[in-house]
Amino acid sequence: MNVSRRLENFSSAIFFELNELKQQLRAEGTDIIDLGIGSPDLAPPPHVIQTLSEAAADPSGYGYPTSEGSLFFREAVANWYRNRFGVHLDPQTECIALMGSQDGLSHLALALVDPGDYVLVPDPGYPIYEVSIHLANGVPYLMPLKEENQFLPDFSTIPAEVAQNAKFMILNYPNNPVTAVADREFYEKAILFARRHNIVIVSDIAYSELAFDGYKPMSILEIEGAKEVAVEFHSLSKSFNMAGCRIGFGIGNKEILKALAIVKSNIDYGIFTAIQKAGAAALLGDQTHTVTMSKTYQARRDVLLDGLAKIGWTIPKPQATMFVWAKIPVAMSSREFTRELLRHTGVAVVPGVGFGTHGEGFVRIALVQPAEKLQEVVSRIKDSGMLR
Repeated sequence: MNVSRRLENFSSAIFFELNELKQQLRAEGTDIIDLGIGSPDLAPPPHVIQTLSEAAADPSGYGYPTSEGSLFFREAVANWYRNRFGVHLDPQTECIALMGSQDGLSHLALALVDPGDYVLVPDPGYPIYEVSIHLANGVPYLMPLKEENQFLPDFSTIPAEVAQNAKFMILNYPNNPVTAVADREFYEKAILFARRHNIVIVSDIAYSELAFDGYKPMSILEIEGAKEVAVEFHSLSKSFNMAGCRIGFGIGNKEILKALAIVKSNIDYGIFTAIQKAGAAALLGDQTHTVTMSKTYQARRDVLLDGLAKIGWTIPKPQATMFVWAKIPVAMSSREFTRELLRHTGVAVVPGVGFGTHGEGFVRIALVQPAEKLQEVVSRIKDSGMLR
């Protein structure tokens, strides 16, 4: 059987290689500390679990939900955005429920892109950004995120022909994988660029509630007039540790969301009502959970990075996300370093090149293990001699 050529543009072989190596080492008895996948190891707030349990026991909730999401959930989204960002949304037209933010990110191109259209994509970037463009037969134009530019794209370097033929641009701050953050001035520049070239902005802020040292990420929709050119995707996966529930939302420009809703209405039947009720409970309930969660990740960040600094691997501390973007401390490619680290220490991380060519020279480390495990990571790296 011959599969579609578009599969060639899907997940890199790097990830398959690493998974095979992890399986091989586990079979040989190696204790793997996996800091690769960004899957939260913390639990949702208790009231969210309780709500889900009670809703799942209600026989009336097992019919087909609407693909755009129940109104009660979209009203909870609008309420949360108003309280968190000061952004006012119409829950009827400016909010849509998603099976996690990846649902929106993976299907939006099908609603907006015709074959041959450009889409501006960050490099390094979350893999679905580029994959979604290939699914729609569009053309990704990679915007380099460079350390010397604080990992922000330089719009002045985008060729006029590309900008004039681009349908949308993806921005992700706080960023996965590079952990960079963006301020109001950057978003204002992005909106100006989008208006000049009639480009839609797609803002992914899945990590807005994982921030440290007093930093508070903003929404692009806080800027006046942003709704005219932008939509924003968010997820309850990281903010409320509901990754397995597959629930998130899109908000912003109603015409863009309407187009996405049309695509989704032909693909799925929406999110299980019980999960939507749990999501609404998370958004409407006590928000001190996110404060406590951020403190936990901040403590883990400090344990890992302070420990690594003491043994010769100095890494800047991120202001947000559940990741660390670390420059490789030895003369190896990111792919080679990741494999050698796994072989010699049993510690799994992700090579930066897996997120794009401009990720070379870095690895992404996920803070998804308790502090004592991260202390063990430091000890293993120290004892391995890899930093000498």
